[in-house]
Amino acid sequence: MRRLILGSIGWALWLVLGLVHAQEQVPPDPSLNERVEMVAPPGFLAARLETTFFKPEGDGPFPIVVINHGRQAGNVYFQARYRPLHAVRYFMQRGYAVVVPMRTGFSRSGGSYVGGGCNIESNGHVQARDVKAVLDHVTRLPWADPQRILMVGQSHGGWTTLAFGTLAYPGLRGLVNFAGGLRQESCVGWEANLARAAAAYGSQTRLPSVWFYGDNDSYFSPEVFRPMHENYVAAGGQAQLVAFGRFGSDAHALFGSGAGRPIWEPVMTAFLQRLNLPHEVLAPFERYGAINKMAVPPPTNYAAASDLSRLPHVRDSGRAAYVSFLERPAPRAFAIAPSGAWGWANGGDDPLKRALDHCNRRGAGACRLYVVDEDVVWSAGD
Repeated sequence: MRRLILGSIGWALWLVLGLVHAQEQVPPDPSLNERVEMVAPPGFLAARLETTFFKPEGDGPFPIVVINHGRQAGNVYFQARYRPLHAVRYFMQRGYAVVVPMRTGFSRSGGSYVGGGCNIESNGHVQARDVKAVLDHVTRLPWADPQRILMVGQSHGGWTTLAFGTLAYPGLRGLVNFAGGLRQESCVGWEANLARAAAAYGSQTRLPSVWFYGDNDSYFSPEVFRPMHENYVAAGGQAQLVAFGRFGSDAHALFGSGAGRPIWEPVMTAFLQRLNLPHEVLAPFERYGAINKMAVPPPTNYAAASDLSRLPHVRDSGRAAYVSFLERPAPRAFAIAPSGAWGWANGGDDPLKRALDHCNRRGAGACRLYVVDEDVVWSAGD
């Protein structure tokens, strides 16, 4: 009987998470020429990799930017397709085609995630192989310029980007690492492991890189990222560290937040110029920067976003969804109604509106935003 009950609980949790996962599969945006393709790497047993393409109008050839995603907590199968639209718009305005691969086991990509245990150096190399398989496919396409490539990544994707730098890939000009690493608290000395692996990558990489880290990063504190950077440079790597201090309630969210753009965009523009890559907005592509979205409400002092005890109205399914929501990266929003209805969204141009729309389908128009990015915007009178 106990086994039956536990099995039923597991199935119910899987169903809740599955519904949340399905809710967040955002359809492609035609205004950005967004399309999704299952890229098939060579090899009979190779997993097909879900890859999103954002390509400007025209035949090209366009310089290529690859943006690598992070790893959310829990089963990576439930991780939604990555759509870093702030960065996509920045690059498309400058005439780049943007490629966003989901690595093995993530989202709708095939296979199972390979973590490499506590060997963080090996983990990065495994992830980089998937990115290489997708890039090999892209560089054969007629609209792609294989001699002008930039690699960008956030969190686990930033670590993947640093590992990719060791491959000396033809046409790759530079690396951009946003809060890269992998926090493995179950591994003894995981912080030192990161620093040692960073040294190994630095010793094998001859490309320039830029690293963005903040003081209040919930994954990688200055005591973690500074030794990583120092080891990388001491081993021969070229890395400009942009230590931007505090950002919001969690500096790890900088790349996905619109509020982070004034911090990283000027540095990115200067880096592109140094790499002799397009760095100014081009008139034919200026329209890709247009965003029409809801204004973000100001934060309140109602509660901390992580305080489940203060979450009003919602029932068990809503609380389970909220726990899952808290693992999603910004931009994100969670909405609730007095009836107990809820809805959330992350990624895309306007997650606030999408979260309210999801909620109001069940909430009869009474939904209000509870959290936007890292901040509670709900007040007791809502």
